[in-house]
Amino acid sequence: MYYPYLRGKQYELITIRENAERISKVNIVPIIEPVKANLSGLLRATEALVEHNIKFVLIVNPQCGELCDIAPSFIGEFVNDNLSEYKNFSLGYIVNTKISLKEFSRFCKATSHSVSIIHYGYPSGRDLADVSNDLKMVSEHIFIEKHCSRLYRRNFSSKSRVLIRDGFIPRTNRDHPPVEHFSDLHITYLDDKLEGFGDFLIVGDDYNESGGPAYAVAIHLTYIDEDEDNDMFLKHYISDTQNTPVDPGGKFIEALHKLVVDVKKPNSKIYRSDAVEEFHQYHKREHYPGLGYVKKLSMQHHIELMAHFLGA
Repeated sequence: MYYPYLRGKQYELITIRENAERISKVNIVPIIEPVKANLSGLLRATEALVEHNIKFVLIVNPQCGELCDIAPSFIGEFVNDNLSEYKNFSLGYIVNTKISLKEFSRFCKATSHSVSIIHYGYPSGRDLADVSNDLKMVSEHIFIEKHCSRLYRRNFSSKSRVLIRDGFIPRTNRDHPPVEHFSDLHITYLDDKLEGFGDFLIVGDDYNESGGPAYAVAIHLTYIDEDEDNDMFLKHYISDTQNTPVDPGGKFIEALHKLVVDVKKPNSKIYRSDAVEEFHQYHKREHYPGLGYVKKLSMQHHIELMAHFLGA
């Protein structure tokens, strides 16, 4: 199963909502870490997931954004008010260096919902395993790869295990290479006896509330190369104009032109997703929808690519 990890910002939640029907047709389990105190967008996203009976993970102790380090009861109230009748989801609990095992155990024993442990750098896998193995409501372990060694993960073998890899390398837009490797986890996760795999889409794990001035505009598209054993790569289409923060719309059109030319090549490996078709429409109209929406289309393309790979 594929577990995309999304922070609950506006366009991440819109991406989930608009792709709910597509997600429902394959084994895709969204992980949502709320980051906004206003939960209206989260409500609309979860309503779409519930409507299509999609399994998802909702993190109750976010570590980013406006909800950083809030008490789990804040999201717990949202769950009680809006998801009390829905069973096909679990509560995600992040365990890292800040977390007390006593608090974690108390939370698990107090909830009637399934719990997914999000392993984000807890220092002692053995101690955590000693506690979690005795908690019946813990249904799965979700490991953030760069914070969890293979040796650490070996402590948790009795329940379902999922590995999340961050394939996106953060750089300033103008420093991205034209193409780079993204991940082979969708192919290799079974070799490590895992039940699922995931990523942070084309956003990456590093959380930023808002970006700085766009000296260059980049459009990011993942693709799977059948000639390379279905390995996955990431293309960056970057504007030529890079020496001024003004005119992001003009820079978007420059980057978009490169995307369209590349996708139209007879040997192009880019999957013709609905998101790519929408990029084509913006190119025809020379229309700039805003950088947030551009990122949303890149995220949608990645989900469409994974759904296509998984058989939708």
